Amino acid sequence: MSVTDEIRTRLQAAFDPRELEVIDDSESHRGHAGYQEGGESHFNVRIRASAFEGKSRVARHRAVHKALGDIVPRIHALALDIGD
Repeated sequence: MSVTDEIRTRLQAAFDPRELEVIDDSESHRGHAGYQEGGESHFNVRIRASAFEGKSRVARHRAVHKALGDIVPRIHALALDIGD
């Protein structure tokens, strides 16, 4: 399973979002730190779920990082756009 699919699967299972977009943005970072051939090093995630309602920005980010678990150390960059 690709890292993109792993991210999508874990976030879907953890938050049952009404909106989830996982974009592998690695190619736009070619030549920069952390880039790896074949991609899957830089990601942009947009997620909307009622599970985030009433939580602070920090709490939302922590919840996503917890759901992703061992994926986080395997990637170089993760940009999160989280809403309720």
